[in-house]
Amino acid sequence: MTEGLARPRLVYFERWVDPVAEDILGQRDDVELVRLRYADPLPQNREAMAVAHGYQVQPRAELEPPWFGDAALLNQSPRLLALASTGAGYDYIDIDACTEAGVIVCHQGGTNGEAVAEHALGLMLALTKRLMVADRALRRGTLTDRFALQGNDLAGKTLGVIGLGTIGSRLAELCAGLFDMRVLAYDPYVDAATIRTRHATKADLADLLHQSDFVSVHCPRTSETMGMLGGQEFSSMRPSAFFITTARGGIHDEYALADALRAGRLAGAGIDVFLSEPPAADHPLLALDTVIATPHTAGVTAEAVRAMAGGAARQWLTVFSGRLPPRLVNPEAWPRYCDRFERQFGFAPEPL
Repeated sequence: MTEGLARPRLVYFERWVDPVAEDILGQRDDVELVRLRYADPLPQNREAMAVAHGYQVQPRAELEPPWFGDAALLNQSPRLLALASTGAGYDYIDIDACTEAGVIVCHQGGTNGEAVAEHALGLMLALTKRLMVADRALRRGTLTDRFALQGNDLAGKTLGVIGLGTIGSRLAELCAGLFDMRVLAYDPYVDAATIRTRHATKADLADLLHQSDFVSVHCPRTSETMGMLGGQEFSSMRPSAFFITTARGGIHDEYALADALRAGRLAGAGIDVFLSEPPAADHPLLALDTVIATPHTAGVTAEAVRAMAGGAARQWLTVFSGRLPPRLVNPEAWPRYCDRFERQFGFAPEPL
């Protein structure tokens, strides 16, 4: 005997990053899609969340309290079976709390891979060609010698990729193929043979930092990677090297990076992510001409947001049909999740 609603209820706040998700799900008669608004009364939203089976979580920058995917929300949402992040990142969802509650978590990794890899490559080109420095000199009227703006080519240089998943692999492919770059990769979860198929050579972190002309970060933010790159790591890089990150704030120490740049221990940095987003206008990295900063927009292209939204919608249909979602974060929650799913819908999901 099933509990509660006759069909799955999926809630989300305000809007999806692209309306294609609402087009896909809104046409279904086997899913109830419910839009919530932050401005609505708190009790009204809590009531809607209490009977929801799925929750599509907004990106961190747009997400408002108390609607984070944490233990408090789970305690007040007894029917909730699954949460999904908007993009590849899911560090703002409490995975441990979800697993303990028998709630699965999904992400949209891979759907914005091309956009982020291209953005990282764009930062590399802009930094080594000194495009922003030249632009600022022209706008300020301080250009006296164009040869003082001499940059470098990417061709033949060494790229170090930290995290060789979908995005890191695509960047490695672009740089190796377009510019004949040597690519080193640090990823403890990928073996050397697989790394070779992804256009790179396996390296430990110390060697990668020491040998690379460009270091680009593409790993998730976890307890293992939080604070992984600090003053010691930046000091081990070449003074002519550039640091790029389109991953997550907190993996690198922002103030240690600013110190290294001010001291000339690094040539420049391209930063798309900050620990607090958006960063304060007086953030030390934003005061440096050797820094190019973007507001977490690497994955925000028309093609990428459509792919993220469409991928999320299709994954929700997979979840509610009882099949294994393709981008499951916490498989250890699956047994308890299956029990809870069967109690609510009357049939068991497929085995893990």
